[in-house]
Amino acid sequence: MNPKNNYPNVLLNEDWWKSAVFYQIYPRSFYDSNNDGIGDLQGVTKKLDHLNDGNGGGLGIDAIWFSPFFTSPQADFGYDVSDYCNIDEDYGTLEDFDNLVAEAHKRNIKVVLDLVLNHTSDQHEWFKESRSDSTNPKADWYVWADPKPDGSQPNNWLAVFGGAAWTYEPQREQYYLHNFLAEQPDLNWYNPEVREALADVVRFWMKRGVDGFRLDTANYYAHDQELRDNPKRPPNSRPLEDGQEANPLSSYITKYSKDRPENIEFIHYLRTIFDEGNSIVSVGEIGSSEGLDETLKLGADYVKHGDGLHMAYTFAMLNKEMNAEYFDHVVRFTEDMIEDGWPCWSLSNHDCTRMMSRYNCFYEREGFQQMMLLLLLSLRGTPIIYYGEEIDMEEYPISKEEVKDPQGIRFWPEIKGRDGCRLPFPWDSKASNQGFNKGAKPWLPAKNTVTLDKAVADPNSTFHVLKEMLTIRKNYPALQIGNFREILIEGKCFVFERKTVNQTILIAANFSVEEHHLKLPVKVDQDLTPKALKRSCTINNQQLVLPGSGYFVGKL
Repeated sequence: MNPKNNYPNVLLNEDWWKSAVFYQIYPRSFYDSNNDGIGDLQGVTKKLDHLNDGNGGGLGIDAIWFSPFFTSPQADFGYDVSDYCNIDEDYGTLEDFDNLVAEAHKRNIKVVLDLVLNHTSDQHEWFKESRSDSTNPKADWYVWADPKPDGSQPNNWLAVFGGAAWTYEPQREQYYLHNFLAEQPDLNWYNPEVREALADVVRFWMKRGVDGFRLDTANYYAHDQELRDNPKRPPNSRPLEDGQEANPLSSYITKYSKDRPENIEFIHYLRTIFDEGNSIVSVGEIGSSEGLDETLKLGADYVKHGDGLHMAYTFAMLNKEMNAEYFDHVVRFTEDMIEDGWPCWSLSNHDCTRMMSRYNCFYEREGFQQMMLLLLLSLRGTPIIYYGEEIDMEEYPISKEEVKDPQGIRFWPEIKGRDGCRLPFPWDSKASNQGFNKGAKPWLPAKNTVTLDKAVADPNSTFHVLKEMLTIRKNYPALQIGNFREILIEGKCFVFERKTVNQTILIAANFSVEEHHLKLPVKVDQDLTPKALKRSCTINNQQLVLPGSGYFVGKL
């Protein structure tokens, strides 16, 4: 059955994550409560009211996805975990975490943790034991392989952060696999003891009250057990990810090093563990360097039939180019492929250039950013807002002296890394370090153009537009769980509807800087467009006048 044309009488009290709006926090950059230059859990707790105070105040966020704050040597800022069941001292303690969960729940905010289950830190006790020799109890907990007869790496697989994906360990006289840094050895998911140990990690955090998990690199768990070489990429082919053209990995199709069929089986196993909890949600990062349609289909495959991930997002909306045709293709193809699954949408995250600076969106960046955020909140599926998007945080032009990201250090200057999208949140223009802390040097420069206090003072800022749209979304079930049906693409405008049995909402967006006139197929009873939006629309005799970067939402 095609979900675009089917309007079932869905209930608002079904799975909470379908109607929720997620907000990603990079804890290191949100708020530094102890003035050591690094954001922490107590800092997040102090700023929860900005997101939702539980009484109608704040933005109106329903769930927070936290980038990792587990114990880590910080080689990749928490994505190299050395203890899955503890909090890194940079961020606080388990007591701080428990208090954060309690305070978030008081405000009706769900807590979603970022689990890095593809690899650990090389400082994890599991790996220390595994690397010691080839006969210890954890010898097969990681991916080990013998050298070729000439002593070289087992195959041609490359690491995302540069160089071979294999590092030689003299103690075992073998190579170990690491799809990322050498300090991030890959776990062997084919070993049932590994799967059970990771399941216990999930259970540990579910018992502490978390509401879900975002799974980092969720399509990397399985590898080709024959360790076959990856094929060369055809000429004129380029990776989908933004800014990865200089990465040597992009010269190969990662046919054997990830996206293996067995990976879905591992996800099915995890789903049985999530289902032990109470309404636990899972969100998978499905990053692929292959073509757009292949990437979208892969993401859809992970969420169909109710036995895989609850949701998955791809990098399709994280690229540089954006126009009505591209947007239409991504949404329409996803709807066609996903069947009974539920979409998830993100326009930015901690791994890509900030949306305000990334899209080739003419000279009208603020208007385009607002339109894209409003579209994000209008699509069928769960939206994820990246911290700072509510105040138009821009990409910071990082210098070589300021680089902290291992990707930037390794590939400079072709790839300058991800530091530019991870700057401290700018709370107050009058305070030191823009209110991020009490004056200690932040881990990255506190230099955003707009600060929260200025955004709040401006009635037409993205902050007010977003806050108003979140309220509208909560008040109209069709915008939360209604089905999607495309109406038309006319010129550079995209028009669609969201519908339940009792409610129909029409949405229109103008991807150009020129005014467009659209003949509406039906009469609009109520204009719901946020009043804070500068680029307001007008309706005359069922003709919608959309200004450049304009957006419209109305009840039919």
